[in-house]
Amino acid sequence: MITARSYIESLAAAGQYHFTTEDARRSLGTSAAATKLALSRLTKQGLIASPARGFHVIVPPEYRRLGSLPADQFIPTLMEHSGLTYYAGLLSAAQFHGAAHHRPQEFQVMVAKNRRGIECGSVRVAFIARKRVEEIPTQKFNTPRGTVRVSTVEATAIDLVGYENHAGGLDQVATILSELAEQLDADKLVEAAKTAPISWAQRLGYLLELVDAPTALEGLKSYVRANVKVGAPLAPSVSRQDTPRSKDWRLFINTDVEAET
Repeated sequence: MITARSYIESLAAAGQYHFTTEDARRSLGTSAAATKLALSRLTKQGLIASPARGFHVIVPPEYRRLGSLPADQFIPTLMEHSGLTYYAGLLSAAQFHGAAHHRPQEFQVMVAKNRRGIECGSVRVAFIARKRVEEIPTQKFNTPRGTVRVSTVEATAIDLVGYENHAGGLDQVATILSELAEQLDADKLVEAAKTAPISWAQRLGYLLELVDAPTALEGLKSYVRANVKVGAPLAPSVSRQDTPRSKDWRLFINTDVEAET
C-alpha cells in the first residue's frame, strides 16, 4: 500500500509540486478522514503546506525555511484550480520587469473580485480586485515550477498609478516608473491605458514627465487630450483646492512627488 510520504515523493520526482486533498485520497485509497490525518502529519514535518483549503504544495528542502513554495510557483496552479483569471501585478510585476528598488512584502495578484489573502509559512499573497482583469495585457515568465502570468510593463505602469496605495504611495510609484521607463512602448502604453479610467493615464503621464521619460509620452498625451472631459487630482485622497494645474495632463497637482535616485 502506498504511503502519503511515498505519494508526494513520486509526485516531486515527476516534477509535480501541487495536489489536492482529493487527488491524495484517490491515490492512497484511504478514507477522507485517514487522508486528512496523513496529510496533517506531512504538514507538521514541513514536507507539504496548504495555501488554500484542499490544495497542497510540496515543499522542497531549499524552501523549508519559507514553510511553503514561493507564491509565484503555486499561484498559477491554484488559480487554475479555482477557475480564476489572474495576473501578478503592481510591485510583484515591477520586480519581474527588473525594478528591484523595493522588494514587496507580499506577492500581489490581480483578480476580478477581492479575495482573502494567503499566509502560508512566511509566504504572503494579497489579492486585489481589478476591473476588466481579462483584458489586461500580460506576458508569461518562467519559474522553477512552470510559468506565471504577469502584467506587461505598460500595464504594470498603468496599475501602479491606479493602485498607488498598494504600491507604497506616489513617491515610490515614481521611483519604480523611473526604473521601468526605458522599457515602455508608446503604442502599447496607450492600449494598456484603455483598460483603465482616464484619470490613471493623466497621472501616469505627469509622473513619466516628472522622471524624464519622454519617449513613451506622445501617444499617451494624445490619448488623454482626446478623452479627458474633466480635470483630475494627482493624489485622489488629497484636497485639490488652490493647487497648481498641469495643462498638458489636465491634472491638479495637489501633492509633491519625489522619486528616489
